[in-house]
Amino acid sequence: MNFYKVTIIALLLLFCGKVSAQYNPAKTDAWLDDHAREMGGRVVLMVWQNGQVVYSHAVNAMNPKQKMANKFMARRQGKTADLDDFTPSMRLPIASCSKWLSAALVMTFVDEGKLRLNDTVGKYLPILAQHGKGNITISECLSHLTGIKAPELRESIEDVRDAASMDESIEKIANMPMEGKPGKTFHYSNAGLQIAGAILEKITGKSFETLFAERIAAPLNMKNTDFGKGKVALPAGGAISTTEDYLNFLVMLLNRGMFNNKRILSENSVAQMQVNRCMPDVKIAYKPEEAGDFGYGYGEWTMDGPIVTSPGLFGSFPWINNDKKYAAFMMTYYIRNTGRHERYVELKGLVDEAVAR
Repeated sequence: MNFYKVTIIALLLLFCGKVSAQYNPAKTDAWLDDHAREMGGRVVLMVWQNGQVVYSHAVNAMNPKQKMANKFMARRQGKTADLDDFTPSMRLPIASCSKWLSAALVMTFVDEGKLRLNDTVGKYLPILAQHGKGNITISECLSHLTGIKAPELRESIEDVRDAASMDESIEKIANMPMEGKPGKTFHYSNAGLQIAGAILEKITGKSFETLFAERIAAPLNMKNTDFGKGKVALPAGGAISTTEDYLNFLVMLLNRGMFNNKRILSENSVAQMQVNRCMPDVKIAYKPEEAGDFGYGYGEWTMDGPIVTSPGLFGSFPWINNDKKYAAFMMTYYIRNTGRHERYVELKGLVDEAVAR
């Protein structure tokens, strides 16, 4: 073997060593294998860093009881049970992970000067002003600081699904009671983002679904992500996506609004979304148990320091570590939320440890 060939082989081995060293998968693999059963029996995790996916692992270990529950839930939703193995390209409802997508959509209008964060909602939706809610701002809608006493999340979802139009869904919100001063009362709900979505429809004459497709899904190559084909979109929880698609969205935020050399959001908008607005003087009227001590920005929770996330009702957990420069998305589909907060923190810690320094 001549010197040239030896040199080439050595370089290839060195390169491959560096690539494999970017992520040490052993502990993450073991954690997913150990916890899959308590997360519905199926889970996919992908991690992106330094311009590439450095980790992708799926576990499919549903027990007979979980398969039966899956079939039951599917029948209630009027569809065939999806018992296929999870993969990064599998489409699933992502519940409140949708909030992050919707907040980003609103911020595209802020970037263009078509909306201001301190605009009051009564300017666009007079019915809210007629019911004493006109002074709520766009900023407060994106951060659950409207002061509106919204119903339990699942009931709120049904209210939107039963509405014949976006106007009707806003009328229902207009008639909800207030429980505190806007800007000083945090209540995690669907109300604020529903208002924001209705405003986008008013100022453009387009449906929320169309705006999302044009401004977020298409430029981010999220070909399998949408907000459904219902009469009324649910910006706070109605999206269906894949692990691959949602990771593209996270990569854009990690890159301060850039994706494939194209600007989707301004750096300032990305930064504004990540500012914790649950300050000490804010009353917490309702926060999900799995959120623990997280703060909240626009459509996303702030975990600690540079970590931001937006978990969903069905257990999916997207997050960005701005310090270690990586994005990750764990997709699951189950309801029982016992121990979720602890699992989120534990998994994040393992990925933090595994990524290259």
